[in-house]
Amino acid sequence: SFRCDANISLRPIGETKLGTRTELKNMNSFRNVQRALEYEVRRQRDLLLDGEVIVQETLLWDPDRNVTNSMRSKEEAHDYRYFPDPDLVPIIIDDEWLEQIRQTLPELPGERKRRFIEVLSLPEYDAEVLTSTKELADYFEEAYQGYANVKKLSNWIMTELMREFKGEIGEDIASCQVRPKNLAALLALIDSGSISGKIAKTVFTEMLASGKEPEAIVKEKGLVQMSDEGDLVKVVRDILAKNTEQVAQFREGKTKVMGFFVGQLMKQTQGRANPQMANDLFMKELG
Repeated sequence: SFRCDANISLRPIGETKLGTRTELKNMNSFRNVQRALEYEVRRQRDLLLDGEVIVQETLLWDPDRNVTNSMRSKEEAHDYRYFPDPDLVPIIIDDEWLEQIRQTLPELPGERKRRFIEVLSLPEYDAEVLTSTKELADYFEEAYQGYANVKKLSNWIMTELMREFKGEIGEDIASCQVRPKNLAALLALIDSGSISGKIAKTVFTEMLASGKEPEAIVKEKGLVQMSDEGDLVKVVRDILAKNTEQVAQFREGKTKVMGFFVGQLMKQTQGRANPQMANDLFMKELG
């Protein structure tokens, strides 16, 4: 469980000498650390303003009453029973040794974030989110090996993927059924026109549940995007024939009705119609 001790002292503005410190104990959460330190700041400030002396002592935090209580006083270092350990020899750390150790360090979060911004041209916000944990950054980089559109990849990870993990991804990402290479493959299917962005989200949900590759899911469920102009134009003409009122509105200049037409097409094709082709065909038929 979490345990923390904290030391604090106040130094009045203009003073050069550090103030007398007190040590706080019995804190088992970050919230209690914050409350204890805030209380101790107020207590020491009030004493100093009243001209009183701060006693160097160990204080016990009472989370129920939100106050500190004195445990014991410690006037000097010898009260802590400090003594040299004969088994610990002096260590001389030179610059050469430091550099050797530095070369063995893995890429740190700050450096990785900087690389994502400067080398991959990701926005700072995206880079900060993606490097919030090592596991998430590793996932992104593995997916990037199979899909080079970093911004689109970043968007999918930060929305669709992180939504499943309630916005926090750590070691538990190892259990995610959507492996990085399969996410890359899914986005490639969108770019190739095989599926639409809307269908991709349906496929992604199935990938989360089954762990299957996106191509297999698309094939099994017959989700390949309709891009055959001959098939689509029949549906387009049927929609226009059944919605003469909206056709008249469009020709009067109410171009927003185009969204209605495309929506009807998507409904009839179960979202499989190529959106761009759908727009082009409607414009052609209405022209």
